[in-house]
Amino acid sequence: MHRVILLAQSGLQGGKCYRYQDLQLATHNFGEECRIGKGGFGEVFKAFIDDGNIVAVKRLNVSCGRAKIDFENEVRLGSNVQHRNLVRLQGSSTDGPELLLVLEYMPQGSLDKFLWGEKRGTLNWKKRYDIILGVARGLAHLHNEFHVKIVHRDIKSNNILLDDDFQPKIADFGLARLQPDDITHVSTRLAGTLGYLAPEYANKGHLSKRVDTFSFGIMTLEVISGRKCTDENFSGPDTSHLHEHVTSNHLNLFFINKFPSELYI
Repeated sequence: MHRVILLAQSGLQGGKCYRYQDLQLATHNFGEECRIGKGGFGEVFKAFIDDGNIVAVKRLNVSCGRAKIDFENEVRLGSNVQHRNLVRLQGSSTDGPELLLVLEYMPQGSLDKFLWGEKRGTLNWKKRYDIILGVARGLAHLHNEFHVKIVHRDIKSNNILLDDDFQPKIADFGLARLQPDDITHVSTRLAGTLGYLAPEYANKGHLSKRVDTFSFGIMTLEVISGRKCTDENFSGPDTSHLHEHVTSNHLNLFFINKFPSELYI
């Protein structure tokens, strides 16, 4: 109920309404040749609509219990936020047997493909730096520049999409939540992706923009290292995941710089 009230008070409006039959035709009846992505949420298809405009049509898995809630979030939030580092939601369709979202098409696909997928090793350091900076700018807009504060809740490498120039855009606002300016955090049901969850959120369910900041930090480590945050045995038996590996080495560097004589005796 609290979430519904916040959405109503925010002044956010939905995007353009598309006919299900038109999107079905544009994707060749959601044919395999048009599919460009698949996950637990559903599938994404490349389509040509509105006199040749290229878009991505996201077909949600309605068997998932949260599909309608996530759909409402994405329509309300994704179609209102406009920033060069946020994927634009152009519209949606609800008049057919499935829930459809019409999104800005990102030709290079998701970041994770360049980190450990089929395009691994093709990002130079300049591109990696620009990707990290672009995601930070997108988050800053959601947290501080938009007229309501938005916490994304699912910042991760496969939710970062890249355009032709490898400029990043944050995608998938299905789990996003609004946070009133007059409170430090809201308590919510845990949502997000394993490996990217901030400790205070995972343990207590306290949601604030710091949750996105932590996830952004994990994503940054992935961009720098080219390793998944959930990879096990990153550097031997003492550290099991990327975050622990980095934390351990940070502490080692701290003690070496602070107490060099004691450590080298």
